[in-house]
Amino acid sequence: MTDEPDTRLVPGDDASADAPAEEAVVEEAPLDERMSLNPDFVRAVDDAVEVEDAAEVRRLTAELHPADVADLMEQMQEGHRGGLFTLLGDAFDAETLVELDEDVRDALVEAIPNDQLALAVAELDTDDAAFVIENLDEDDRAEVLAEMPVRDRLALQAAFDYPDDSAGRMMQREVFAAPAFRTVGEIIDRLRGQDDLPERFYEIYVVDPTFRVVGVVPLSRFLKAPRDTVIETLILEDHPLVRDLMDQEEVAYLFEKYNLISAPVVDESQRLVGMITVDDVVEIVHEERDEDMLALAGVDREEGGLSIPVRQVARSRFTWLSVNLLTAILASFIIGLFDATIAQAVALAVLMPIVASMGGNAGTQTLTVAVRNLATRNLTGANAIRVVTRETIVALINGIAFAILLGVAAGFWYDLAGYGEAGDGLILGCVLAAAMIITMVCAGLAGTLVPLGLQKAGADPAVSSAVFVTTVTDVVGFFAFLGLAAVFLVGR
Repeated sequence: MTDEPDTRLVPGDDASADAPAEEAVVEEAPLDERMSLNPDFVRAVDDAVEVEDAAEVRRLTAELHPADVADLMEQMQEGHRGGLFTLLGDAFDAETLVELDEDVRDALVEAIPNDQLALAVAELDTDDAAFVIENLDEDDRAEVLAEMPVRDRLALQAAFDYPDDSAGRMMQREVFAAPAFRTVGEIIDRLRGQDDLPERFYEIYVVDPTFRVVGVVPLSRFLKAPRDTVIETLILEDHPLVRDLMDQEEVAYLFEKYNLISAPVVDESQRLVGMITVDDVVEIVHEERDEDMLALAGVDREEGGLSIPVRQVARSRFTWLSVNLLTAILASFIIGLFDATIAQAVALAVLMPIVASMGGNAGTQTLTVAVRNLATRNLTGANAIRVVTRETIVALINGIAFAILLGVAAGFWYDLAGYGEAGDGLILGCVLAAAMIITMVCAGLAGTLVPLGLQKAGADPAVSSAVFVTTVTDVVGFFAFLGLAAVFLVGR
């Protein structure tokens, strides 16, 4: 192994990239107005793109951050996004592609000529570059890679050898590593004499001659040490390593648990192959949060974007709504079993939705908490019984409280409306109260046990739980209320 730190650099921001912004300063368009992306500003950019006024486009977007340019492109007319890229030319910051919503980015990447896309992607770190072109078809991706420098092409090809959502796919291969025997002063001198450093790094990875990771040294600790300090003596103990095949959710959990800023990624032989930084993990957290939030409503992650074709969205939601239709038919079947009871006491038809609705809301509350705690590893097999017991007690307390309120109100209402004989109001109130307690307790149990069971079976609790919990609360609610009414109110 050479004494040189192993570094790579993908070209980042330099003076030439800033030049267009400096040339396009205009007094009549203050920065705060441009950053606001108000409708008038978006329309102005749309108009400039429509007439292919490159000077006006550059003037309007000169001082925008790449993230703001991404927001601008998402709000523009769909047909103008490629035109904005073309008119900006060298002034287009490739980081904008990373900031775009997935559906907008994929559409834009498809529209950009492959040779121009290759130039843009070459400016990005390998993790971001892989993120941008991963959804291209194989032929287009191969053509883009062929236009890139050999070193970058090999790095990206290696990234695509890893499974989706794995640490190897999301890591960046630009790392800084140093031999364990080097001193702080020697490493600083080499750092100052090198142009090809990673754009951002927070730690120095210490490696042995076979490039296995010996340990990690934070830059803060490194810079405080005397020049003659051997870097091996500064290594942090028990700093976690990320395996290249680790799932991205596991990576996010690791960063949260140990409050990491970055972490080295190693292969099965513990050899350093890349690093993951906290900004990558933030993206994972947002992606997983959005996916779970949409899944709880029965919506695919792809439907979260506003540019998805109507036919695709309708087809995807149709499947989920069909499942809900089957559960609704089951609930209706339960109601049909008591049609004679409802015919003799019409007031039951007025009150029975209350029981099912309260149970459904209670179940949804418990389910949301359970799914979140499963995702954050706070709910495990070790504490499952305690959590289930806790949620059941909470449901019982709320069930009793609402049973008293609704039972008393329903009893008075039934008597005042003159629906039955004297004393029937009291019976109806008790029936409603008992059904409310039964349904709320079952909702608490289902809201916890269903996601636990689905996770145990290898299914995603966020995707499948809601339909099962809703079915349980509806069926139990209708059956309990109508069944008790049939026995104690109508069948006397």
